[in-house]
Amino acid sequence: MTALLRVRDLSVSFDGGASTVVRGISFDVGPGECVALVGESGSGKSVTARALLGVAGRRATVAAAEMRWRDADLAALDERGWRRVRGRGIGLVLQDALGSLDPLRRVGAEVGEAMAVHRIVTAAERPDRVRRLLAEVGVPRPELRARQFPNELSGGLRQRALIASALAGAPEIVIADEPTTALDVTVQARILDLLAALKTQGKGLVLISHDLAVVARLADRILVLRAGDVVEAGDASGVLTSPRHEYTRQLLRSVPRPAAKGRSLTSGEPLPEPPPIDRARTPVVAVSSVVKRFHAGGRGQVTAVDGVSFDLAPGEILGVVGESGSGKSTLARIVLGHARPDAGEVRIDGARWTDVRGRELRTLRRRIQTVSQDPLGSFDPRYTVARIIGEALAGLPRRARRARATALLESVGLGAEHLERKPSTLSGGQRQRVAIARALATGPDVLVCDEAVSALDVTVQAQVLDLLERLRTRTGVAIVFISHDLGVVHHIADRVLVMRDGRVVEEGRVEDVFTNPAHDYTRSLLAAIPTLPAPVRSPGGHPGASA
Repeated sequence: MTALLRVRDLSVSFDGGASTVVRGISFDVGPGECVALVGESGSGKSVTARALLGVAGRRATVAAAEMRWRDADLAALDERGWRRVRGRGIGLVLQDALGSLDPLRRVGAEVGEAMAVHRIVTAAERPDRVRRLLAEVGVPRPELRARQFPNELSGGLRQRALIASALAGAPEIVIADEPTTALDVTVQARILDLLAALKTQGKGLVLISHDLAVVARLADRILVLRAGDVVEAGDASGVLTSPRHEYTRQLLRSVPRPAAKGRSLTSGEPLPEPPPIDRARTPVVAVSSVVKRFHAGGRGQVTAVDGVSFDLAPGEILGVVGESGSGKSTLARIVLGHARPDAGEVRIDGARWTDVRGRELRTLRRRIQTVSQDPLGSFDPRYTVARIIGEALAGLPRRARRARATALLESVGLGAEHLERKPSTLSGGQRQRVAIARALATGPDVLVCDEAVSALDVTVQAQVLDLLERLRTRTGVAIVFISHDLGVVHHIADRVLVMRDGRVVEEGRVEDVFTNPAHDYTRSLLAAIPTLPAPVRSPGGHPGASA
């Protein structure tokens, strides 16, 4: 089979060679083949993708013994030559469709740009070709969507429009860089089906992802990168079921799966047993028939939360799942007291939010804290970690405040050396640990985690999940854990609510709901979860994913 793309000994460095981020990567991509690059943030995956398109950046130095698309020597191209390759020979699908699509251009103009640049069709034929391409990638009512702006589309529709834009130049190779991160499980499944269809059409696919279950769905071969080096490479089945390198085994072990429930995702060891949940005690949170409506312009009122009820016992972890628009985050805001329900009530340890005023309200608010998806966005970038945590400790003397902040950092696996650092100097996992430490500063009874691990690498996600489980066992804090990732919820939760269009369509013990779902919607969510193949023992005697 003749390779569409051939890469030999690719290296990328910055600042005149002061920082080398990719070292000696080699691979081929043939027609109808998917090669996946996996690894954590900083491993060199996205830099490799950008080097293959000539957009690594002005400070970058790209060197390769060979880098070819068919007969074109990519390593020798100037900018004019690259413009002929981009879109026509190699297309790119990025993670953030809203940031990648021009907010001031209609979707049809965005998709049609590559057709115009590469003269795929005439100007008169372009609108019809745009509509057909949008339909081919699964965009309903393509005539309407072509006239809309990106902000008027859902996340899944934006991602499909971005894929249509990447395919508009009829490229032979598609580079998909984290194309499904942060998408709902059902939308993710549709995007994966679309990418699989590209393979059957004979296109080559370079998939970049930290989600190994997504990789298992599409990849024929896998390269595992760590700090710019390929530590393992081979056919997808072999790498995923019989990994040879300890780093690959660590990545696989970090993926939540039913067999790992009750075990640490970082070490594989059993986690401490949480104390039994006592439902005879007053719930720390009691939500009764809450309703929340919003005005939606010409559409009148939209009911975001419709008659939702649940109790949360001390030390319990309640998972809340559902697609975007199901009402999960609105429910979180109601529980936190940031939004007042139009009907129903929320009680915190027996006290109604709406009945509490003044000092009692401030005291009650300290008992329920939140951990968001984006701690960097919620931190003041000018503040040090000491000041970020210290805000919640304002009643203590300065020396006691610092000692308490140090103890809180140590409780989440960080040290005093982090106190004087600013958020921008911390890794994603460190920032999320600081967010948890700040939430714990008031000694809360309840944590509300809204997509708290959705943007994290799989190993960092594993560390945060282990941390939350240990905190629950050690402190008795109850957790409302909101996520679109059903595998994560299955791993961490005791009970689960399944929401759709503002209503709870199913609830119960997480094992019961996940193994014997009663509602068709729940079954559709579970069926859409990408899964890893079962591990086998590697030639070195190590178990695969369960090592």
